Amino acid sequence: MRYLPLGRTDIRVSEICLGTMTFGEQNTEAEAFEQLDYALDQGVNFIDTAELYPVPPRGETQGLTETYIGNWLAKRKLRDKVILASKVAGAADWIPHIRHGQARLDRANIQQALDDSLKRLRTDYLDLYQLHWPDRETNYFGKLGYEPPAEDKSVPLLETLQALDELVKAGKIRHVGLSNETPWGAMTMLKLAEQHGLPRMVSIQNPYSLLNRTFEIGLAEIAMREDCGLLAYSPLGFGVLSGKYLNGARPAGARVTLFSRFDRYSNAQAEKATADYVGIARRHGLDPAQMALAWVNSRPFLTANIIGATTMDQLKANIASADINLSAEIIADIESVHRSQPNPSP
Repeated sequence: MRYLPLGRTDIRVSEICLGTMTFGEQNTEAEAFEQLDYALDQGVNFIDTAELYPVPPRGETQGLTETYIGNWLAKRKLRDKVILASKVAGAADWIPHIRHGQARLDRANIQQALDDSLKRLRTDYLDLYQLHWPDRETNYFGKLGYEPPAEDKSVPLLETLQALDELVKAGKIRHVGLSNETPWGAMTMLKLAEQHGLPRMVSIQNPYSLLNRTFEIGLAEIAMREDCGLLAYSPLGFGVLSGKYLNGARPAGARVTLFSRFDRYSNAQAEKATADYVGIARRHGLDPAQMALAWVNSRPFLTANIIGATTMDQLKANIASADINLSAEIIADIESVHRSQPNPSP
């Protein structure tokens, strides 16, 4: 397992990060404990969660993911062995159950969200606290074109940073990060931090996989030049890159089978690209999912690859991707498919 620097901090995180958004929906607390135990035993020291989780978000289950992790930390007494990250929800009309539908990235909301997360996680600090998505209207969650709002009612970025600064000074969070952010948002946050002596963003958690390489267009250079590395989420495109959904297959218990809303990586272009990537893996004697993860692991702007699993077999295979080095021939084959079918699932 490689350990990479988290921004310009003295923290080094495992290149495989355990994503936990299935805890409390597809995974029981006992299964969550088993995953956490195994991941830690394999050298994974980085755990990512969010106040929103589990996914899909529902009022009945919201917060269970953090609760399971908190119970595990309390039982195992391993808080000092892990780098723990969570996120605060931004403005959205699809989460009425979080702060009565008034979630924003302002001082009151951020403070309340963090205190609630710390209580569920049974810890007095987070190593990384991330803005789950921008407060402003912009293009994220698969939206490509930018359409300026008729009236911008978003919380100013400076106000958000100042609120985070208070929590850093209070010792409740060590470092701050972005998620689902754009190049403009990332650079503006970095510039404001420098101008006003506020906490510097150390990472950006955005989607990145063989089916969605849009991060490379504007954010990869920022990640490398500004030491604000990528925490790649959905590196398997909701499991699509494993090949298990090809030709219309819908395995029992799988995410896309259970939740029709997860269709971001299932359009016709994505299916064609997936079939080609799976073909490359099989020609070279590789597991398709492991090849897709190993490719993400190889990117120079990566800080950590956030894997998720619902079964232990999946978890073991995903973590083992850290030991796979792709040959120049395999990389060339992957690039050939990308050139013919670029970013079918942005």
